[in-house]
Amino acid sequence: MESLRSKNYKKEFVTSFPGDDSGNVTPRQTPGVLYSKAMPTPVEKVSLLAWSEELAKELGIQKPEGQQELDILGGNYVTDTMYPYAACYAGHQFGSWAGQLGDGRAITLGEWETIAGQTYELQLKGAGPTAYSRRADGRAVLRSSVREYLMSEAMHYLGVPTTRALSLVTTGEPVLRDMFYNGNAAYEPGAIVMRVAPSFLRFGNFELLNARKETENLQQLVTWTIDRYYPHITGENKVIDWFKEVVERTAGLMVEWQRVGFVHGVMNTDNMSVLGLTIDYGPYSFVDDFDPDFTPNTTDLPGRRYAFGKQPSIGYWNLGCLAAALLPLAEKEQLLAALETYKEIYWKKYYQMMGRKLGLDKVTNQDTDLITQFEKTLAAIKPDMTIFFQLLIELPLYMASAQEVTGHFKDSLYDDLTPEQSEQLYSLISNYLERLNTNTITRAASQELMRKTNPRFVLRNYLLHQAIEELEQGKNDLFLKLQQALKTPYSNEHDAFFQTRPEWASQKAGCSMLSCSS
Repeated sequence: MESLRSKNYKKEFVTSFPGDDSGNVTPRQTPGVLYSKAMPTPVEKVSLLAWSEELAKELGIQKPEGQQELDILGGNYVTDTMYPYAACYAGHQFGSWAGQLGDGRAITLGEWETIAGQTYELQLKGAGPTAYSRRADGRAVLRSSVREYLMSEAMHYLGVPTTRALSLVTTGEPVLRDMFYNGNAAYEPGAIVMRVAPSFLRFGNFELLNARKETENLQQLVTWTIDRYYPHITGENKVIDWFKEVVERTAGLMVEWQRVGFVHGVMNTDNMSVLGLTIDYGPYSFVDDFDPDFTPNTTDLPGRRYAFGKQPSIGYWNLGCLAAALLPLAEKEQLLAALETYKEIYWKKYYQMMGRKLGLDKVTNQDTDLITQFEKTLAAIKPDMTIFFQLLIELPLYMASAQEVTGHFKDSLYDDLTPEQSEQLYSLISNYLERLNTNTITRAASQELMRKTNPRFVLRNYLLHQAIEELEQGKNDLFLKLQQALKTPYSNEHDAFFQTRPEWASQKAGCSMLSCSS
């Protein structure tokens, strides 16, 4: 185990590309460079609120000892071998070209190399202004930092590709925020998360270089990305082969989000990882009552572009933007052909995933009709997604009536079913039981498959909201319980949280809806 203070950090990104080394954090356009140096702005007092022991062990990082090492986590101390910088990128936001964006409140300190030779970027979110902060202060509040820290770790334990979070610290300084952009600004406690990923490269990094016609920089970035993160890709057709793999990873990520009921909330192209990771946790949510039109983001209303059921199609749209950015480097027809593989890959992976959620031995053409029936029925009756699939695992192999079926799923329902809805559910379950009778695996094996695929615990917004309120009052009991529960989401160890969203949380700010500042 090595300490954060004594580590000899690598800085291959900044030594490989042109950047602005001035350290000037005045908001501005930065043509011709891929990053700008940005020293973290010191805060009043760095105090450790959370530390991911498991991630630290994977990376070989020793838990901070003494204030100087803690200060690294809050940006108050930068070691001699670190080179803090903010990356420059662009993006399409809510379907429109936004131009240059960049890391407005994220500062990468350096690259940590493990004993195994793997390299990870260590990045502080909320450590002060950068050249890309525009009109913002570069800070983060406790509310959003707790959400990012817990959810990135929760997604990891759910088995969803994601960036990670190593630490969460408070800063001892208040930060002014207008949570819903409605003129009701208030001071909130400040905090900083240390994020970890092999790379934080986004679709928008490539879009910006293409938009600025910096073809040489674009070629260099693509080549560097392939050599570093896709070293198995070789030959003359590297750009197309790489894009094909980004397509496949993105399709797989969308399937994983649908599996666990995760809604990102702001799927702009600057929030899409070229490594196929979930990146930038803001106004996200898990689905409570099953609703394909659900979006947790107030900024996404009324169009609901990034609603739960639309995420797979947005993944395809965003990949189209990346393909457009690569046009100077590859043939248009080949890029389009690679893009079109997304649909087949997604549906194949999706049906395989749904087959596992339902405990099927394999998915046949007839099973796709059953899966469609599940989708339509759940959208009609809107049960709690997590609880419904848990109850499905324990479904008796014979259900005599609609009343009996409705009774079995009662604990997942937010509203009483109409007679028509009860019959619709009964028809679905009857067809499902009939299909189970043809399974070539045992009932026990089927149930085990379902338990490994369907989480029993998800980090619901109302739980996060309660934990944040307690932390703001100086209490961390619920925070610590959630930190433990998220590590075993497929077990029944934390069934105190196995319940539907309470009624009070349906309309409460921070529980039902959030903004991009969340």
